[in-house]
Amino acid sequence: MTASLSVQEKLSRLGICTELDLILHLPIRYEDETHLFPISDAPAGQIVQVEGVIVHNEVVMRPKRQLVCQIEDSSGMLIMRFLNFYGSQIKTYAVGKRVRLLGEIRHGFFGAEMVHPKCRIVQAGESLADTMTPIYPTTAGLAQKILAKLIRQVLQSTQNAHYLVETLPQAMIQHYRLTGFRDSVMCLHNPPPDVSLEALQTRSHPAWRRIKFDELLAQQLSMRLHYRQRRSHAAPVLACKHLLTEKFLRQLAFTLTDAQIKVSAEISHDLATPYPMQRLLQGDVGSGKTIVAALAALQAIENGHQAALMAPTEILAEQHYQKLSSWLDPLGIRVAWLSGSQKKKQKQATLDDIASGNAHLAVGTHALFQEHVVFHQLGLAIIDEQHRFGVHQRLALRMKGALSNTVPHQLMMSATPIPRTLSMSYYADLDVSIIDELPPGRAPIVTKLIADNRRDEIIERIKHACHQNKQVYWVCPLIEESETLQLQTAMETHDNLSRIFPDLSVGLVHGRLSTQEKTAVMTAFKQGEIQLLVATTVIEVGVDVPNASLMVIENAERMGLSQLHQLRGRVGRGSQASICILMFQQPLSDIARKRLKIIFEHTDGFEIARQDLQLRGPGEFLGARQSGMPMLRFADLEQDGELLTAAQTAVDKMLNNHPDLAQRHIQRWLGQKIEYLRV
Repeated sequence: MTASLSVQEKLSRLGICTELDLILHLPIRYEDETHLFPISDAPAGQIVQVEGVIVHNEVVMRPKRQLVCQIEDSSGMLIMRFLNFYGSQIKTYAVGKRVRLLGEIRHGFFGAEMVHPKCRIVQAGESLADTMTPIYPTTAGLAQKILAKLIRQVLQSTQNAHYLVETLPQAMIQHYRLTGFRDSVMCLHNPPPDVSLEALQTRSHPAWRRIKFDELLAQQLSMRLHYRQRRSHAAPVLACKHLLTEKFLRQLAFTLTDAQIKVSAEISHDLATPYPMQRLLQGDVGSGKTIVAALAALQAIENGHQAALMAPTEILAEQHYQKLSSWLDPLGIRVAWLSGSQKKKQKQATLDDIASGNAHLAVGTHALFQEHVVFHQLGLAIIDEQHRFGVHQRLALRMKGALSNTVPHQLMMSATPIPRTLSMSYYADLDVSIIDELPPGRAPIVTKLIADNRRDEIIERIKHACHQNKQVYWVCPLIEESETLQLQTAMETHDNLSRIFPDLSVGLVHGRLSTQEKTAVMTAFKQGEIQLLVATTVIEVGVDVPNASLMVIENAERMGLSQLHQLRGRVGRGSQASICILMFQQPLSDIARKRLKIIFEHTDGFEIARQDLQLRGPGEFLGARQSGMPMLRFADLEQDGELLTAAQTAVDKMLNNHPDLAQRHIQRWLGQKIEYLRV
């Protein structure tokens, strides 16, 4: 790539390191400089190009300093206004100069005007552009002209022709009615004047359709290869022997739902295969994923292997430990607890139990995948709230079982439902199980939106609930900038509520408490000794107190939909009707209003997740760190669902019948990113 070092550095900021990167650096929008409108006929409210002569030029000082020029053609006159300008522009745009302007015409006090149009000096009769003008994503200090010139040079060079060769078989191109790759790229970089500007801008043009299909196909090919590669590894065969699993089910005080039975059978089948399971278990808040995880762990244990369950927070990990211990201790199963906050002696004893195999199931936080943790024979790794862990953390736990030349099975659980299109795209290398029903007897949660100037009403609700022997959560606002500020807010709220309710026991739990302190508070709340619990968002997942039937979430407008849904799921876990009050501060931003409207209108986590995806897009929804895959640049999962389905259909044909083309296609679109691991 011929460019000075400084330009190369700027290009690398855009992810452009090769000629192919330049070719695939496609425009974000286009400007139509192929047509000229007479000034009087130019439509207002859209980007148009006009041409005329400057007949007046002055710097006015009110309301603030600005350069104002009058432009005239044979049909009429308009004002060109620059609110920010250089002194040299006063001379450049002198009276008598002919200018060509591109911008939006608005009607101001003095008639039609353009504010800060794209403007250049021209000669009378100067020819118009013969293609639409592409506008590229760029970075500070890298002008559009330089970027466009570099892209043009690469496209025109015969040495780069190999970058534009076809990577799809002709039959596939015809079947999906796709345009050729070279033609599509050339059209998008240099659209002819007769092309529909709207089709280009909305990315519905056939050339865009081809690019989006190619990108989705590359992603699906990469995922399918990961899927096949995983199946080439050996894993312990953990057949369901119906020893511990049947015994466990008999001792339960309830029966499993049909959905729990279905997903348990899917997981049981996978554990009995000689290659590693990699299954994602999705279930809405309170759907009973932990019992399914317990059954999977027992299947590993009855085959002489260990299981490990990793959770993202100590509160959630400890909740799992207590629940699993109460279920499994009667079966003679030893459950070990490992966390970063344990005392050295206690931690060493746990490590020895895990290494010797005395501990059948290890439960903990990220401490489980530290180097010094050695498993005797790990057969199953269970990761709860898997999206909270990075790719390398998930891999580190899985590699704990790789000492015996086998890879442990992996079950990932998520109470943040993943919309179908996202699952098809970013989780295409996983098998997915969904618990799509709640256990019977759960009362629906009523959600109320209340502005914080009605705090007195909320206080009355709390008083009423507590006097009826119900329990209440008060969740303090999420303050992203500072954990210290959030802690301070929680402590102040606790003091205020303690003063307001002198006859109630008001507890406080937050992230800075030691594990023992958190456990003591949560146990007291669970046993009814604390009636009102002030908490930060550490209680977001896993906390199960059936008697808690009222939750107040302060500054709910600051929180994401997934977090609000998770928090709301802490109530409604018993048979009594429950209420979640979302308290907000006014005025609300547009995005906050939309978020609160969605959470108010929906209780189905999958529908909330679908709408959340629309609001935020996949990059923010998943987080690049967690996804383990590069984000899509051109395809839109919501709009391009039919292309995603087509790419899924095409992927096996491509790998089976055209493996060389498949490799070239992946290399073109993913390059080095193919090394990302999906774990």
